[in-house]
Amino acid sequence: MLSLLTEHPLSSALILILLDLGLWRLISSRGSEWKLLVRVLIFALFSIVLFNEGLNPMEPAPWADNVPLHLAATGLQIGWWLFGARTLTVLIGAVMMQRVGHTGRLLQDLLGAVIFLIAIIAALAYVLDLPVKGVLATSGALAIIVGLALQSTLSDVFSGIVLNTTKPYQLDDWISIDGTEGRVTDIDWRATRLQTSQGSMAVIPNSLAAKAKIINFSRPSNMFGVSVSVPVSPHARPSSVIEALERAMQGCRQLLDTPAPSVSLKSSASGGAEYEISGFVASMGEKRVVRNQLFDLAYRHLQASGVNLLSSNETSAAPQLSRPRALLESSPIFSTLREEEKDTFSQNMTLQTFRAGETILAGGEVSDHLFIIESGVVSVTLKRHGAPLESGRMGPGEVIGEAGILSDTALPADFSAKTFCALYRIEKSYLKPCLDARHDIHDAMQALLDFRLHKAQSLTEETPVVAPKRGFLQWLRNRV
Repeated sequence: MLSLLTEHPLSSALILILLDLGLWRLISSRGSEWKLLVRVLIFALFSIVLFNEGLNPMEPAPWADNVPLHLAATGLQIGWWLFGARTLTVLIGAVMMQRVGHTGRLLQDLLGAVIFLIAIIAALAYVLDLPVKGVLATSGALAIIVGLALQSTLSDVFSGIVLNTTKPYQLDDWISIDGTEGRVTDIDWRATRLQTSQGSMAVIPNSLAAKAKIINFSRPSNMFGVSVSVPVSPHARPSSVIEALERAMQGCRQLLDTPAPSVSLKSSASGGAEYEISGFVASMGEKRVVRNQLFDLAYRHLQASGVNLLSSNETSAAPQLSRPRALLESSPIFSTLREEEKDTFSQNMTLQTFRAGETILAGGEVSDHLFIIESGVVSVTLKRHGAPLESGRMGPGEVIGEAGILSDTALPADFSAKTFCALYRIEKSYLKPCLDARHDIHDAMQALLDFRLHKAQSLTEETPVVAPKRGFLQWLRNRV
């Protein structure tokens, strides 16, 4: 190998450059450390070959009489400067990537451009022996002309440098720039790219982003604000509204406990009062789901408290219904009953209350009655690996105990009151004949039971352990 390098230095130098380009393409991006090591080694061999042959990159090529050889040597000397600039750029990029990650890519590109510019000027001065002062003067005048023509582009470039230095946002952050909201997918020389919630791509020039109002939803991390406004009648008592909305807030498990969610009065006028439930969720993808769930819970808990959402088309019949009758009307299971059947059912429903923390139906217990939640929040808890796991929370209109009614079995979950709860109880002896006669109600209750059993199974089943991959290197380390 060494004899080949010394006997054919120019050819060997050219082969080393081609070898570097080929290996840089062949080695995958996962082996970045190997790519860097190979490049440094090849550059070191390339430098040894040139200096041993007397081709000092600080001086012009020595074979002025032999034109082909002189041109080849000059090209290799210029290649040494460019090869060195590229190697130095890769080294600096690797160091910056470890320290600042992908957010420093723009600064890395700018530093690389400066290094290559210095390398080109050095090659012109040392290898080609050109008057650098004249070149610099000419390039300075040309730079002024280009700068005037590209004012907006240069503004974007330097604004991008400022954004990368101050870091108001990073890759994968959810931000809003001048009202445009989305996830940051790229920050390059000219613009910041956002992927909006509609799936489209928004390209915002860096100069505009540097001057605009920026809201970063990802700072602090893993905490995204969500709020729901609820308009109600101005005649509703504020304490009743706030208590109902607080129960709705507790019925949503996705809301973070810290910072604690809250309910507040936003505005009040003769036309109505507006309340707001606000809190935080762990991911941006949960905001839409939680907002919809909060509004549904607010509607149900307000209705359980006798408060309706503000509407210009309120019916006069709804307030005349008793609470058991209104529960049957809004229930997805019993809503198909005829009016006279609902009236009869409501007369056979018994109110039962539970304090916070009290067990409503224990896991494994076969129920001989069905509960319909009138108000409050019920917590559903499963056992997973011997530890309790809250699998869900229930609110007004939902039922408990359908397994005992349908098949004399029990669910593996514990149902307990998270807040003060009021539930209406229907005995199995009264409900069973109705289910036998009305197959639609029986099928709806069976579908609910199947869903709960499937969910309980999916939450408590053992997660398969993935065996770690064992390769030759791992085998070799174990033998050392």
